[in-house]
Amino acid sequence: MGRPDAASGASTTIGSALYELATRAVRRLPRDMSLTSAATLATLDRTGPRRITELAVIEGVTQPAMSVLVRVMEESGLVERRSDTSDKRVTLVCLTEAGASYVRERRQAGVQAYAGLIDRLPGDEIEALTAALPALLHLAALESQDREGPKP
Repeated sequence: MGRPDAASGASTTIGSALYELATRAVRRLPRDMSLTSAATLATLDRTGPRRITELAVIEGVTQPAMSVLVRVMEESGLVERRSDTSDKRVTLVCLTEAGASYVRERRQAGVQAYAGLIDRLPGDEIEALTAALPALLHLAALESQDREGPKP
């Protein structure tokens, strides 16, 4: 049995608001690297070392495109390739300290931008966002599971 119409309508309205916020957040990001590069670094930060083929699937690009992207990020000192300790034939892409620092700084800038906007809301709306926080965190976890699949 499906959701009642009211819940379905609420899902669509909430989905629209979240999509709009995400779109605006992406527009605010610094343009110092491509969105795919930044997303790949964030994926490595969240999930740990990955094979190039896994990164390509997660980020929705071809394996050759991901290979080029990894090479450029490697030349920039943001990632490095290491042998997989469980299978020496496999090479994993790992964040370097510079890459991890970049992800932290970029994430913190985004957090601060939204914190500034939230601080401008009336108290009752801040309370509503606080009450919704467990659901938002659960939603983020579900999206991450769907997008990234299981950890290696």
